[in-house]
Amino acid sequence: MTIKLGVPSKGRLMEKTFDWFGARGIGLARSGSDREYAGSVEGIDGVELVLLSAGEIPRELAAGRIHLGVTGTDLVREKLGQWEQQVEELALLGFGQADLIIAVPNCWVDVDTLDDLDAAAAAFRAEHGFRLRIATKYHRLVREFLRDNGVADYQLVDSQGATEGTVKNLTAEAVADITSTGDTLRANHLKILSNGMALQSQATLFRSRKAKLNADERETLKVLLEKLDRD
Repeated sequence: MTIKLGVPSKGRLMEKTFDWFGARGIGLARSGSDREYAGSVEGIDGVELVLLSAGEIPRELAAGRIHLGVTGTDLVREKLGQWEQQVEELALLGFGQADLIIAVPNCWVDVDTLDDLDAAAAAFRAEHGFRLRIATKYHRLVREFLRDNGVADYQLVDSQGATEGTVKNLTAEAVADITSTGDTLRANHLKILSNGMALQSQATLFRSRKAKLNADERETLKVLLEKLDRD
């Protein structure tokens, strides 16, 4: 039996994850072509590399099918209810930073805070007869954030494409989305609410609380985590 380590299967997240592990004496490499989801691990015995999409890793951790996984904080908290009971956060990796924010049109000059948004939402419903629409891919996180900040009279509409374009396309009045630079928001004439930061996310190493371990696997995991606990 082996410790299964889930890592994003492509792109910058995969490369940066390989670099992070490599700097701590654990060599990760993809085997074969980009179409193959196989990999190798050097520097420690008993660890298997599992290449998955970043969005799959929270589910696999929660199911106990992988022991460790690297993915975004946002994905774990969005996809896993009561996430702390299912996974343990082991290390922030220092890359893949992105913020989940609430943004409204620039022309809403009187809306700068969440309290302003709540008032605008109530006025919108009174005028139009339906709730103000906020487009997002992050329903759980946004609903919890707005609830905790007293915003009501809105509805979340699902956006799996270019969320920032939904206001221009008249399918939403506001957006809640991940941003790293804010350039796309500005290009679509949107502004971030001054207290509209719902979550600061980055690539994170998580351990599954559900994956079973025998004695050998426990020892392998201990050795691996000791190696990784080097700055």
